[in-house]
Amino acid sequence: MSKLVLCITAASGSIYAQRFLERALELNLSLDCIVSENARRVIEYELEIPFEEFQKHYAQRGVKFHPPEDFFSPLASGSRLSLYRAVVVLPCSVSTLGAVAGGITDNLIHRVCDVALKERVDLIMAVREMPLSPIHLENMLKLNRAGAKVFPISPGFYNKPQKVEDIADFVVGKIFDLLRLEHNTYTRWRENET
Repeated sequence: MSKLVLCITAASGSIYAQRFLERALELNLSLDCIVSENARRVIEYELEIPFEEFQKHYAQRGVKFHPPEDFFSPLASGSRLSLYRAVVVLPCSVSTLGAVAGGITDNLIHRVCDVALKERVDLIMAVREMPLSPIHLENMLKLNRAGAKVFPISPGFYNKPQKVEDIADFVVGKIFDLLRLEHNTYTRWRENET
């Protein structure tokens, strides 16, 4: 079973994290999750559910949550994180992007990203911001050169989405593509044509 770490930061786009959790569980992936303090507030605002209910719902389905301030989490160790297939930051705030690009580890999310880079564990940073400043772009380039897969959230519309979940699933599916996971999360370009 593939093991993934999902880091949820305070960028707008909680639905992406929610759909990632749903779809990853459908694929029987093992999930650890770290949610920043401010991301908890964004989840409550955007998904209109108390964070405790969000966390309880997924914990009951096997997702293991780690407090963002817990530097004694096994995920903070290279010897443990190296057993994981990937770390996915979704949505990734430009603050997290900048901290990781600068090697700053103020919380467990930053630490896990830093460890993923040094251990060569796949790191996908799904940045949700626009427009992008030169600083954001330089940080993206720096992380890309360090081995991260920088993924600006940019949904496609050729699959004719009918609801917001379809748009989110497109983004989630593209992340699964980067991880080389088999899935049917979105309809691929001309998939139904012979």
